[in-house]
Amino acid sequence: MATWTTRSSRVVARSSAVRPFAKRRILLGVTGGIASYKSASLARLLTQAGGEVDVVLTRSAQEFVGAITFEALTGRPVHTALIAAGHALDHIKLARAADVVVVAPATADLLARAAHGHADDLLTAALLATTAPVLIAPAMNDRMWGHPQTTRNVAHLREIGYHVIDPDTGDLAVGEGSGPGRMPEPETIMAHIGRLLETPSPLRGRRVVITAGPTREAVDPVRFLSNRSSGKMGVAIAEAAWRRGASVHLIAGPLGITPPAMLEVERVESAEQMKDAVARALASADVLVMAAAPADFRPADVAGSKIKKGAAPAAIPLSSSPDILLETAAQRRKGAIVVGFALETDDVIANAHKKLAAKGLDLIVVNDARETGAGFEGDTNRVTFIASDGSSEALPLLSKRDVGDAILDRVEALLGGR
Repeated sequence: MATWTTRSSRVVARSSAVRPFAKRRILLGVTGGIASYKSASLARLLTQAGGEVDVVLTRSAQEFVGAITFEALTGRPVHTALIAAGHALDHIKLARAADVVVVAPATADLLARAAHGHADDLLTAALLATTAPVLIAPAMNDRMWGHPQTTRNVAHLREIGYHVIDPDTGDLAVGEGSGPGRMPEPETIMAHIGRLLETPSPLRGRRVVITAGPTREAVDPVRFLSNRSSGKMGVAIAEAAWRRGASVHLIAGPLGITPPAMLEVERVESAEQMKDAVARALASADVLVMAAAPADFRPADVAGSKIKKGAAPAAIPLSSSPDILLETAAQRRKGAIVVGFALETDDVIANAHKKLAAKGLDLIVVNDARETGAGFEGDTNRVTFIASDGSSEALPLLSKRDVGDAILDRVEALLGGR
């Protein structure tokens, strides 16, 4: 029987957005590019999340943003010179103290110098001196990003173990149009930093399939049956699994939020489509978390054209939508962990026990739709975990991010027992 003891007390005590960063030393290198202004936002986010941020500005970076800005945001001195009185060993001290080194933005010049082992300024010297994970967030003109020399430099940096995020595609500097080269948004970079700082997890390298959101069951070409699910719970679980090092496949109905860019998302519309997507994904899945709220019913017949108001039928006959967990059970890998959800209004715990047994689940997450702060659309949830051995645990009202982490704590414990 699995023992649920991994991180639950920390989940309740501290936000999952903070957990990987609290009291961790982050060395943030900023190079000279128009995207440098985003680095100030990144420094602020990391500091707010509990990180201790040491900023190194290159000479060219100081032409775009001042040291006093970062000092005000981090509450820590900013470093700019490799050789200065009283700071002769700053590159060694900063490199040794860092739990992670981040360069954002990283110009084409920085990529070239780092790839060739240069140490001609404080930042490149610290990169050579550190044994911490290194994360690089490039930003430059799309033609510079696509140049064969930049491509080779990035490939070499990845070969030696640096984590290089591909730049975003979008509007570039004035007059340069649109293309790949934009520095990823601070929130995306922060998620990658969190992944590098996260406590080693049994989920690292595992394939985790998560469903999220509602489904839409067509009545006619413009109308459908659905429910109030926003998909926030499923996306929160997917984010937490990715941060712990899992390979995440998110199967999503029409979501009320935009999932983070780093997630692999497969979009579906109906419960039938979601069932087919889950069946395909289960062949390689170590974990399935069925957090979606697929519609239980669908019109028995779908009209081929819009039903006119004056011609509307008195009733629309319904049929049952596919039961995704039951109808894909044969596709589950041996030893895979399967987590289901139950949103109830009556006999909440008793109905959850029945669903747990009927669908062959390892764990069910149940909540009462009538509880304040729980259920669809909101940012919080109050859930009870029930395991296949009959044990249960009721959690207090938490953010959906924290509920997601608590679910994965239980999944990790179950994986450890297999």
